Amino acid sequence: MSFLAVFEWLGRSGLGVWMQQSSYAFEAAEMIHLVALAGLGGGVLIVNLRVLGVGLKSETAGRLVQELGPYLTGCLVAMVCSGVALVAAEPEKCYYNAAFRVKMPLLVCAVLFSAFVQRRGLERRVLAVISLVLWAGGGLAGRAIGVI
Repeated sequence: MSFLAVFEWLGRSGLGVWMQQSSYAFEAAEMIHLVALAGLGGGVLIVNLRVLGVGLKSETAGRLVQELGPYLTGCLVAMVCSGVALVAAEPEKCYYNAAFRVKMPLLVCAVLFSAFVQRRGLERRVLAVISLVLWAGGGLAGRAIGVI
């Protein structure tokens, strides 16, 4: 099955039909998506800046990750769920949008990087910069979806 077929199926699903016919569902999903993005982005920024030696010097990066972990996971789940709903509302627009095609791989890489690579403790400052670039790139590409 092609990605286009998956997007078309999502648009025809119950969620897609509801998102397309509701007068408030898209706006509500977008609001949840943006609030979760702000929470996740803020947490990622705090942890990576701490690794770089900026701010919260009384806390270790490991402790911050431990304390923020459930919050960041909740934000990520909210972003994924609301993002699926947003794609269901406009599947063809998302599929053919160049910014969407940049955003999704960047965000998948950012999540996998944060979850697996960054915890390995190679050169922590380099990893923090890579993490910030991946997350910022995904966020900027996401913002560009509405413009392109």
